Amino acid sequence: MKPSQLKALERLGTRRYPSVGGYTLDQARELCAIAFGIGRQVGLLIDRKGRPTMILVGSQKGILIPELDRARLGSARLRGVRLLHVHLAGEGISEEDLTDMLFLRLDSVAALTMDGLAQPVTLHAAHLLPPGAGDAPYDVLPPRPFDRVDEDFNALATSLEDELAREGEKLAAPGTSPSGRDKAVLVSVSSAPRAAQEASLDELAALADTAGLDVAESVVQRVASINPKFILGKGKLADIEVAALRAGASILVFDGELSPSQIRNLTEVTQLRVIDRTQLILDIFAQHAATRSGKLQVEMAQLKYLQPRLVRQDRAMSRLMGGIGGRGPGETKLEVDRRRIRERIGRIKNELKELRQRRAAARAGRARAGLPVVSLVGYTNAGKSTLLNTLTGSAVLAENRLFATLDPTSRRLRFPSDREIILTDTVGFIRELPKELKEAFRATLEELEAADLLVAVADASHPEVDGQVAAVADILQEMELGDIPRLLVLNKWDAVPDDLRGPLKNAFPDAITLSARTRDGLSTLTDAILDRVRPGFGVRDFGPQPVVSDEADRPAEAS
Repeated sequence: MKPSQLKALERLGTRRYPSVGGYTLDQARELCAIAFGIGRQVGLLIDRKGRPTMILVGSQKGILIPELDRARLGSARLRGVRLLHVHLAGEGISEEDLTDMLFLRLDSVAALTMDGLAQPVTLHAAHLLPPGAGDAPYDVLPPRPFDRVDEDFNALATSLEDELAREGEKLAAPGTSPSGRDKAVLVSVSSAPRAAQEASLDELAALADTAGLDVAESVVQRVASINPKFILGKGKLADIEVAALRAGASILVFDGELSPSQIRNLTEVTQLRVIDRTQLILDIFAQHAATRSGKLQVEMAQLKYLQPRLVRQDRAMSRLMGGIGGRGPGETKLEVDRRRIRERIGRIKNELKELRQRRAAARAGRARAGLPVVSLVGYTNAGKSTLLNTLTGSAVLAENRLFATLDPTSRRLRFPSDREIILTDTVGFIRELPKELKEAFRATLEELEAADLLVAVADASHPEVDGQVAAVADILQEMELGDIPRLLVLNKWDAVPDDLRGPLKNAFPDAITLSARTRDGLSTLTDAILDRVRPGFGVRDFGPQPVVSDEADRPAEAS
């Protein structure tokens, strides 16, 4: 820039800009003349006393606002500065302007447009809204002739802060809901039928909720083929970015597994954190792991997932590894090099091998005692832990959330005939279970190999019960457990409407219907179990008591 242009920019810092209208007419003309002369957007951050705190010079298309002081920010306060700048191409408030206002919590943003003679023409402005006040977290005001603007920008900001303080509300941090949970947009890109995509997105929404995310919006896109670089076209990607902006979301969750390059490309384009279904499930497992074996298995799964993604420590990778999808036992190892990760995986494998040997010894002991083993398997959140508690009088954690159980839990179950069995609850299944988890949880799933009978528990009230039953059967077959005798149990029968019970019984004629919550149908299940375990096994003299297979199944000590 010429010395005269630099001096003109410096003079902007000496002005005082009124709150009502935002500027004087001469100040508007001065700002437009400077922007026109240098061919770049020029802007000011103005505090509530009308003083410019920062002079900004951007490109022809935008302005980059550097990191600002956070000293003034409180739970119900704005930044205390507003942005006034010039758009060269006559456009109104841009998505970049709205993003800056949302994420920096600016009092307002205003953009002047000008004609070919550098004369101001129109003012476009927007300001934030309190939570729940509108469909979007901001209001874009109608454009006004630059010399007929009468808004009091300070009054707009203080009014919002007063309302927040009066109602006891808080401005959500960028990308979060008022509850403090991160907000996410779910994205499905597939050639599958739309109904199948929507059903899969419903499951992804449940996973997101379990992981601690608030789903702001869901996007379904059917494509003939997947874009290898961005998954979908840039036009649709831009629409998703706008949807995330308007919903105040900071995370995109894709229903499927993304390659390392796809995650980096999507993150660079959208400037949002991008995670896939695998990473979301890994995060849930990391949150729920409570025992030493569970924590080790989750850590190994995380490291195996991240290993091919540690290509370079760029901005995309730093976004990838923060928050949802980046927590848990392995989170402190995300920045180590591949060699150290391989070494850590090797150590975990050795420790898990020892745990498997100890569990194998415990299983052998049960076999010598003549106790049949019955394992509860099924889709996640089908009610397996509740059924175990109801049958054995135990108090195993049973919650209405996905993957509440990660570690196998065994209890003795004594029948009136004085026969006993070992009843084992295992980790729930899910469609497209990440291969990293299948490998890592081998020690847990080996409990199923010793079972004399598998009781496959399904949630009869779930709209996708058919698909879930099929998914469990496929996973058991894949694990080479298809030859073990199996009972199908349709749980939560009390929640099934009367008009759907007949079709379900026709679809699964051999299934046992029951409710673990109300205990209806339990006797039918226990009779069926007794009929299928080997005669004469399990005659014992003592009552029900928990079986602790090894130290690994005890809760890990806090560190």
